[in-house]
Amino acid sequence: DSLLSPSATARNLGVTMDNELSFFPHVANVARSCRFLLYNIRRIRPFLSIQAAQVLVQSLVISRLDYCNSLLAGLPLNAIRPLQMIQNAAARLVFNQPKFSHTTPLLRSLHWLPVAARIRFKTLMLAYKAKNGPAPSYLSDLITSRTAPRCLRSSSTARLVPPSLRLRGKYNSRLFSVLAPRWWNEL
Repeated sequence: DSLLSPSATARNLGVTMDNELSFFPHVANVARSCRFLLYNIRRIRPFLSIQAAQVLVQSLVISRLDYCNSLLAGLPLNAIRPLQMIQNAAARLVFNQPKFSHTTPLLRSLHWLPVAARIRFKTLMLAYKAKNGPAPSYLSDLITSRTAPRCLRSSSTARLVPPSLRLRGKYNSRLFSVLAPRWWNEL
C-alpha cells in the first residue's frame, strides 16, 4: 500500500490549474513558453520582412496567448499582466522596435486587442454562440435571454438574465453564467 499525496497543480488539455483556481501557474507556463518562442524568432528577425515576422508571431505566440483564454475571465489585471507583457514584446519584435518603445500604436497597426480585451471578446463570443445556437448544450444551458411579458421598446434589445440565486464563494463572480450576462448587458 502506498499513499497518494495531492498535487498542487493539474494539467488538462494544456491548461495548468491550481487548487485555488488562480491560474497563476498557467499564466506563468504560457509566458515562459512564449518568451522562449520570442527569443528564437528574435534570432532570425533580421532575415524576415515585417509581414513574415507578423505571420510567425501570430501563429506561434499569439495563438498560445489566445488558447483557452476565456478561463482567465474575471481574473485581476495583475494576473494577466505577464501575458500583456508578452504581447507587447511580440508587437515590438514584429516592428523591430527597442525594448522600451510605446506599444499602443504597434498593437493598433497590427489590429491586436490587448489581452484583457481578448479575454472579454472570447467570453462574449461564447455567450453569443450559447445564445444563438451553435454552442453545446452544457454551455447554452448557462445562458438565458430576457423575455418581456408585453411588447416594449426595451424588448428589442437582446439582454441576458444573470443567475437569480445568490451564490457564495470567492470564485462566483468569475463563473461564465455570472460574468457573460453582465458583460453582454454592458454592450
